[in-house]
Amino acid sequence: MQSKDVTGVHIEGHIKIHNPETGEVLINKRNAIHYENISIALAQSLANSGQGFIYEMAFGNGGTAVDPTGIVTYLTPNSTGSNASLYNETYSKVVDDRSSNNVDPTRNFIETRHVTGTNYTDVFVTCLLDYGEPSGQQAFDNSNDNTGLYIFDELGLKSYSSTGNSLLLTHVIFHPVQKSLNRLIQIDYTVRIQSLTGLAGV
Repeated sequence: MQSKDVTGVHIEGHIKIHNPETGEVLINKRNAIHYENISIALAQSLANSGQGFIYEMAFGNGGTAVDPTGIVTYLTPNSTGSNASLYNETYSKVVDDRSSNNVDPTRNFIETRHVTGTNYTDVFVTCLLDYGEPSGQQAFDNSNDNTGLYIFDELGLKSYSSTGNSLLLTHVIFHPVQKSLNRLIQIDYTVRIQSLTGLAGV
């Protein structure tokens, strides 16, 4: 009788959105994993098919609704269906530092982190929205409402696809954060891949 390995793999993610100059932390929370899409992406990467790896970070402004009294309602992250996407993507940035489409690979990059003897490895993605990006943003972070294109309340990691059909791998919804000309915003995104035996939280 053949033995069967039933250990399994668990994936979880965490984001920190902060201003690298002032040290102000704007968002610090876990995210939702799209398990169907990430299983496809992992298989494509392991098969060396030239696609499936993390390629870009997408930003949107459709993850929340704010009523006239200021109460924020958070939508459910999109983590099912192979065609899942952000609710309203308004900007994206390439974070694959091996891609010629990455305009600043020293500040927008991906790396793996592993400590010998542990049963998990982290994929660490960092993305910096500099003062001048996105183009068309407001001058100051003093908007009176949350309807602007670059008042972000959702973001996700997307895979590379040779056919242009990238997959949404993760999705996180958070309190609206305005990107404006007067502030830097850096996103540090950790995706932890680990054995189901001896789980360690991000």
